[in-house]
This record gives sequence, C-alpha cells and structure tokens, in this order.
Amino acid sequence: MAKKNEWTQPTNPPPPLFTGQKEKNFAKQVTDEVVERVIGQGIFYYPIDPTYTDFHPVYGEAIEKTFLPPVRVYALIEWTEFLTETGKYGVDKRQAITIHFHKRRLTEDQDLYVREGDFVKYGDIFYEIVSLSEPKQMFGQYDTRVEIAAKCVRAREGKFNAK
Repeated sequence: MAKKNEWTQPTNPPPPLFTGQKEKNFAKQVTDEVVERVIGQGIFYYPIDPTYTDFHPVYGEAIEKTFLPPVRVYALIEWTEFLTETGKYGVDKRQAITIHFHKRRLTEDQDLYVREGDFVKYGDIFYEIVSLSEPKQMFGQYDTRVEIAAKCVRAREGKFNAK
C-alpha cells in the first residue's frame, strides 16, 4: 500500500503552458482584431523599391530613393513630443511619433518589412523612420518578438514628395 504514494520522476519534462503555436495564433488573432477594428489607427507605409533604387555598394545607402505604392497598415500610433535641436542656424523643432507595428501581421499577412529610411503618412503629414526596435516578447520567450517599434520624425519639405 505504501508504493501507491511514492513519487517517481517523469522521463520527459511537461510541455510549456500557454506557449504553443495555437496560443501564439490566438494572441495574433486577438491583437489583429483589437488594432484594426477597435483602435483603428492607420498609416500609409511607403516601402523603398530595391529594384530601381541605386544603393551605394559599400555603405548600402541611397541618395535618391524610389518608392513602391503605399500600403495601408494598422498600428498603434504614439504621439511622443516635439524634438528641439539647436544647430548653427538656430533652433529647429520637429514632430515625432512612435509607431507600434504587430510584427507577425506585417511579415506574414502583408509581406512587409519595416526599414529605417522608409516613409509613412499619418494624417496629412509624412514621417521618416529613423530607428527601429523590437521591445516586446511573447510569453517571455526570447526568440518570439511580437512588436516592431519605429521612431519617426516629420519629413522636411521636399525630402519626400508623394501624393
């Protein structure tokens, strides 16, 4: 009778809780619905056309860029502040926003890859993406990033001309 109360260690560890593919797909579905149907903040994303843009062979930069047609993307837009810079020509104030993209929605559903130097249109104003980060993990897993945060500043007049 004492043997029934003895504990034996299982040969394999238990599967992780709430971190399987079904849970990741469910989280994506809920996030898509909230961002697109409840919050509904949209931008137009202007990706660079790598076919017709002449990139520098060493530095990978392009002085004149050619853009593909805009893509409508739903995301969370955070108005950050005015950036104030003091240079040799005086004080310069520029608007800044942070766009929080849902990574899987962009890469899997829209086949879109956010890059620094691309432009977005939010409202009637064009912004240039100046830095990118991936600050959020799903369920604390280091290899599962769920967000792309793009810091953007207002594009100067004449730097980007789109209709």
